[in-house]
Amino acid sequence: MDYKNVIFAKEEKVAFIILNRPEKRNALSVELMREIIDILGRLRADRSIHVVVVKGNGPAFCAGHDMSEMVGDDKNINDFRTIFGVCSEMMLMLHAIPQPVIAQVHGIATAAGCQLVAACDLAIASEDAKFATPGVKIGLFCTTPMVPLVRAIGRRRALKMLLTGNFISAREAEKYGLVNDVVPGERLDKKTRELAREIASYSGWTLGIGKEAFYNQIDMEEKAAYFYAREVIASNCLTFDAQEGMRAFLEKREPQWKNK
Repeated sequence: MDYKNVIFAKEEKVAFIILNRPEKRNALSVELMREIIDILGRLRADRSIHVVVVKGNGPAFCAGHDMSEMVGDDKNINDFRTIFGVCSEMMLMLHAIPQPVIAQVHGIATAAGCQLVAACDLAIASEDAKFATPGVKIGLFCTTPMVPLVRAIGRRRALKMLLTGNFISAREAEKYGLVNDVVPGERLDKKTRELAREIASYSGWTLGIGKEAFYNQIDMEEKAAYFYAREVIASNCLTFDAQEGMRAFLEKREPQWKNK
């Protein structure tokens, strides 16, 4: 699969989506976002891939939307609905696919770039990474980046980022829960691959069951969440990989997954 704005690669059970507009700090043009949507749609049906990594080429992870597509006297509200609609579709697909998605972040992740980090399931950042939702500084409040951001880091931290537009450091992002780990830049790729390969070693079928259940239950009230989780785990017990995994544990051997 050849794309103009992204590089797509596979290494065993791990897929890499690499934003490839380094001269634009990997700004999210509509064309780029549609390419990612196409890739995610293909990955959704590819059970040979267990984990997806999203990263950026060049000096930055992602500087947000491509503002060159957003200015002009000829623009109308439907033009902007298209831009943010395509973006919302892409972000939602990150949760909809069965594979866990890891953001590998270096440089800046701003506005929709920060949104992209928050929308991924996990994130690893280099020590030099910085995060911001700076729309307020240009008269454009980051309302769509706000959606996954507040769910990742909570109301007051998200509001401070949104209302000031100021950068937070990688260490602050780790403290907030926006990223899982922070490592020196020279170790970023290795750390991300280690995490991806560890998760990819498990049953892809089980990972998909778990990821879907996680996002389905997260906004339920506790009693309903337990009822839902009970049904999911009971059904999970009947799958081949669950039975194989439990037998392997009892027999003190490595499980042989069949992803079913």
